[in-house]
Amino acid sequence: MAIIAELNKNTENRAKLVEEIVKLERKIFPKHESYAAFFENELKRKNAGLLYLHADGELAGYVMYSWPSSLYASITKLAVKEQWRKQGHGEALLKAAIQKCKTRKVSRIMLHVDPLRTPAVSLYKKLGFQVDRLIEGYYSLERHAYVMYLELDSN
Repeated sequence: MAIIAELNKNTENRAKLVEEIVKLERKIFPKHESYAAFFENELKRKNAGLLYLHADGELAGYVMYSWPSSLYASITKLAVKEQWRKQGHGEALLKAAIQKCKTRKVSRIMLHVDPLRTPAVSLYKKLGFQVDRLIEGYYSLERHAYVMYLELDSN
């Protein structure tokens, strides 16, 4: 069974959980794209949130999001452990983050994604995100990024 929860300062076993998330972050993302070195600082920001998913009692994935202004929010990270992929966990995390952003009454959610990360791009499109533009050299000289967005209903 999978459970999605929000990380906050009262989360049980918080330090251990953050350690697991940082380990997953280091494994999935290249060093220059990883928040691992300043993860705690990211979590302390008052306009940032993190949802994590436990499946069969272990960390299976997480999503980080922020709302820099009342106009928009950003999905800053979405990661699912390899053995838990293709089971709907990424979609569940993304939907939960979208719901959290809706409660902030933002009108748009934005994110950056490498166009070569086809499963991620497909997931974002499935949930209604559209490609706004391509930024060449965003991640590195040879790695570009789509800027994608999701318009939220204003009601």
